[in-house]
Amino acid sequence: MDQSNSDPAYGLWWLVIINSVIFIGFALSFFKPQTKTDWRSLGAFSAFIIALFVEMYGFPLSIFVLSGWLATQYPGVDFLSHDNGHLLHTLFGMKGNPHWDIFHILSSVFIFGGFIMLSNAWHILWKAQRGHGLARTGIYASMRHPQYVALVIIMFGFLLQWPTLPTLVMFPILIFMYVRLALKEEKTSEAEFGDDWRRYAAVTPRFFPRFGSNAGKLSPRT
Repeated sequence: MDQSNSDPAYGLWWLVIINSVIFIGFALSFFKPQTKTDWRSLGAFSAFIIALFVEMYGFPLSIFVLSGWLATQYPGVDFLSHDNGHLLHTLFGMKGNPHWDIFHILSSVFIFGGFIMLSNAWHILWKAQRGHGLARTGIYASMRHPQYVALVIIMFGFLLQWPTLPTLVMFPILIFMYVRLALKEEKTSEAEFGDDWRRYAAVTPRFFPRFGSNAGKLSPRT
């Protein structure tokens, strides 16, 4: 385990602002909210991102709350150094640069994969809305709510990289919120598209994709 006493990397509020703006900006550009529901889901995601970077570079609340237990279980480890702030890396006794451990690598895959998924889903949804039709091609042929799934994947990626008490509490709450928003959207879609929506929903899962020969096999109508 890395027990180096490197300089503390907190109180860097400019990094909190820059990173929050960058990732919220990415989500805004890929998600392109239009309705109140869209803005609500983006707002919840933004709150998660800000809470994350406040602890990553501003004030390490979780480390202070857990300081007694951490000092007992990991004597000699400076948890106020940035490297040791990667708690999964430190708690699992990993050595070397935490930015190259399995957690950080998987985190990057989930984060960037989630943004790619979010962008792809929005493009399909935008084309469908422009034609006053139902989005059910591409990734929408495998699941009904890829945008919400993408946001959850991105947040999970950040949790792998830098878990904190606030974000761990927020994560299941946000999942519950996205599920409720998805159900609300389904009622709206059913009211608008009727039988066309019901046929689509009958063969397309909400959140967990279905792949294979039967995925997305619907009526030939577009």
